[in-house]
Amino acid sequence: MRAEMMGKSSSSLSARFALLALVSASTFYCIWKYRRLRSQRLSSRSRNPNLDISCRRGKLFFVSQTGTSKTLAHRLFDILNSNSIPFDLVDPKDYEPEDLSKETLVLIVASTWEDGKPPPNSNFLANWLAESVDDFRVGSLLFSDCKFAVFGVGSQSYGETFNAVAKDFSKRMRALGASEVLPVCEGDVDAGDLDAVFGAWSWKLVRVLKGGLLENGKPPGTALFTESEVESVDDSEDDYIEENGPESVIVDLEDIAGKAPPRKSSTSAVTNGEVNGKKEMVTPVIRMSLEKQGYKIIGSHSGVKICRWTKSQLRGRGGCYKHSFYGIESHRCMEATPSLACANKCVFCWRHHTNPVGKSWQWKMDDPLEIINGAIDQHTKMIKQMKGVPGVTLERLSEGLLPKHCALSLVGEPIMYPEINILVDELHRRRISTFLVTNAQFPERIRMLKPVTQLYVSVDAATKDSLKAIDRPLFGDFWERFIDSLKALQEKEQRTVFRLTLVKGWNIEDIDAYSKLINIGKPDFIEIKGVTYCGSSATSKLTMENVPWHTDVKAFSEALASKSNGEYEVACEHVHSCCVLLAKVEKFKINGQWFTWIDYEKFHDLVASEKPFSSNDYVAATPSWALYGAEDGGFDPDQSRHRKERHHRPSH
Repeated sequence: MRAEMMGKSSSSLSARFALLALVSASTFYCIWKYRRLRSQRLSSRSRNPNLDISCRRGKLFFVSQTGTSKTLAHRLFDILNSNSIPFDLVDPKDYEPEDLSKETLVLIVASTWEDGKPPPNSNFLANWLAESVDDFRVGSLLFSDCKFAVFGVGSQSYGETFNAVAKDFSKRMRALGASEVLPVCEGDVDAGDLDAVFGAWSWKLVRVLKGGLLENGKPPGTALFTESEVESVDDSEDDYIEENGPESVIVDLEDIAGKAPPRKSSTSAVTNGEVNGKKEMVTPVIRMSLEKQGYKIIGSHSGVKICRWTKSQLRGRGGCYKHSFYGIESHRCMEATPSLACANKCVFCWRHHTNPVGKSWQWKMDDPLEIINGAIDQHTKMIKQMKGVPGVTLERLSEGLLPKHCALSLVGEPIMYPEINILVDELHRRRISTFLVTNAQFPERIRMLKPVTQLYVSVDAATKDSLKAIDRPLFGDFWERFIDSLKALQEKEQRTVFRLTLVKGWNIEDIDAYSKLINIGKPDFIEIKGVTYCGSSATSKLTMENVPWHTDVKAFSEALASKSNGEYEVACEHVHSCCVLLAKVEKFKINGQWFTWIDYEKFHDLVASEKPFSSNDYVAATPSWALYGAEDGGFDPDQSRHRKERHHRPSH
């Protein structure tokens, strides 16, 4: 019996070993088969990289003035098609630049026009690329999935600007993360061999696209297209902010006055940085820095700049929060200042303090009429550059050339300008409304200011210590000046506004202290907005951690309204700008309906009458889409919503 049992046990053990061997063999075979098939697929793809791109159509742009580049582009288009490489031939004036982030292959044949500038048909595309490179929010991986090549058409006789446009396109595409598959080829129309040079470049390009040759550092046979994971973040509001390059230093006028070489003038005697005994506010160093950011300098101390929301509404893509809250037509709004100087150095300054600072007016003063004429002239020139841009209709362009609103809030402190009342009067005489913002350091100037359409005071913090940390004012008695400015605001009969900029970790917890300031100034409205991140600089260490979400702004606004015991209620919001409006119930909620909008024609009639009037005399009903909690989130339904994708390097 025992022997019989041992025999059965031995047989069972052998069966188990046999089963284990079979399973192991099957497993090894599957692994081998998988690796072999994978190797074959990779080998096949390496030998035929064009299989990976056969379903993708590239874009071939011609940047042309006289037709030479267009002719060459047509020739290249035919060559590509004959080699089964699908492309669309595109005139840049008919193309939406923001779609570039979706492209995987871009070819550009570019002529250089007068003074190294691009031909008119590519102005918008070229400007968009330049702005995107300087806009820190866009990110250096915007075109990370895109490969490109550029052929330039130029003339050596133009010296330094020879093929400048082609080289600029190449530089900016690379700066936004695109990979250049061939170096820029610089064709010369004066050399007599343009056709031969272009032909050689074209066939070299075909070999690159088919995988026979690569100029981007990869060996032959490497697939041209790679998938790149990018992080997409929501678009954030902001008046189109550029990061400063290393040459854009922080400039305080008090530090450099008289040190930089004076600007040449044919009409004024210039000695030691002074004009007729007075210093010029905008020195060459300051001028260079501000112009790099897109400012148009007017005279010696004023500036104008086109707002991104002006461009947006010109294209029918929606207006800024002032459009939602007050009925401003953003495409007819001119953003300007008669004084580029300021008495603060705020940590969230959009311009990283490249404008001058000062406690009083100590500079040469320009005539107010010359400032207005210069501002309108420069503004309309910038508006005209939007002609032909996708979405810009002739009607909106014509309206944009006749500004109806002036936001005196560009940069600096406008009420420092000694002739501010004459300037405001002239704007009103031309029936241009005025939205003036002051930093609450000149209470006496607030009191002497004539009626403006809407007067703002920036309330950047609620306590003395936090105001000093955030605004970094020049005045030693800054807090006393601040409180006195709020009292001066209460004395005004026209519309008044507190503008609160919330910075996480700095001022978002001080609701009780803000409530006390509101009781001092008694403003008609309170705008509460999340800080716009402008990048870090030597003078500002804010990060995205300091930027509140719209939900944070809403929670703060509702809490602040509840502190007012019914005096204020949340009236409007503009989700895109992360901005909420509180309004005085007694004045602006009439029979249960909000009247936060402005009757601008009525306002100008009241001003012209030279009789006393108050903020209640020029109110208009607020549309339902602009109200707090509306489904549209403050976006005008008559406009077309356009959402952007942002591409940034992942944080490590």
